[in-house]
Amino acid sequence: MQDSLSPVPVVSAVEGEVGAEERQPALVALGERVRSLRARRGMTRKAVALAAEVSERHLANLEYGTGNASFLVLQQVAGALQCSLAELIGDVTTSSPEWLLIRELLEHRDEATLRRAREALGELLGQGGAAGQAPGAAWPRVALVGLRGAGKSTLGQMLADDLEYPFVELSREIEKFAGCSISEIQGLYGMNAYRRYERRALEEAIQIYPEVVIATPGGLVSDAATFNLLLSHCTTVWLQADPEDHMKRVAAQGDLRPMAASAEAMHDLRQILVGRSAFYSKADLRLDTSSQPLQQTFQLLRTQVREALKLPV
Repeated sequence: MQDSLSPVPVVSAVEGEVGAEERQPALVALGERVRSLRARRGMTRKAVALAAEVSERHLANLEYGTGNASFLVLQQVAGALQCSLAELIGDVTTSSPEWLLIRELLEHRDEATLRRAREALGELLGQGGAAGQAPGAAWPRVALVGLRGAGKSTLGQMLADDLEYPFVELSREIEKFAGCSISEIQGLYGMNAYRRYERRALEEAIQIYPEVVIATPGGLVSDAATFNLLLSHCTTVWLQADPEDHMKRVAAQGDLRPMAASAEAMHDLRQILVGRSAFYSKADLRLDTSSQPLQQTFQLLRTQVREALKLPV
């Protein structure tokens, strides 16, 4: 399939056919980052090419590691100036001495240390808690994250009924804001507009409901600002499932778009899971929804959440 998330050998229009052994490591790494970002967002190569206003062939070359050699020139200049490529191209984290000093402090830290730093920074900036909330206390807002087909809607409604909390399916709230379906938002206005509606819907849910269960769209983690908002105002639960269960459950709902219509749907799905799992893993709790029947899964979820909220089990 032309739009697969997997790389395919291509012929560069400038350089001719390039073997893997001849490709520059920096370009290969760049291509891998492009594929990873595309997988995290669940976008086909065609969709990215259209949004970027480049040809699919050019994007495929970039992903395969035979992209524009000017990238290598920039890297060489950065090396000569003893600075990072980010500093050369004007990344925000290089825009002032304080940014550079902060980045230096965080560089090469492990994930656990970075998480503590993020949470402390959130507290400092007033985004990590509320007045009167004890440090480390779990939020009574519960947000379920994970890929489509993980069970967020079904288990979310069951959990909300058990806790006697409102249940908010964020996808439905996004459609209310936009006045049209999610597929129409993305088709008519683009992914950036969809992300703005998603952020607005989450902000309103947080503002309205001090206690709530929220089922989030699978791609919410693709926007760092929105995901930060979720992590800092909700007790989050990552619902995991086997790729086969993801696909089967989505198909059972009668929704065959867009992955299930692909001849390489399972491969694409696995790539998306790889791209997003590092973000889903930031959730406070996690639960495998493929390991046991629905009722047993719900009882495990109920126990985890009630213990986190310090409610009777």
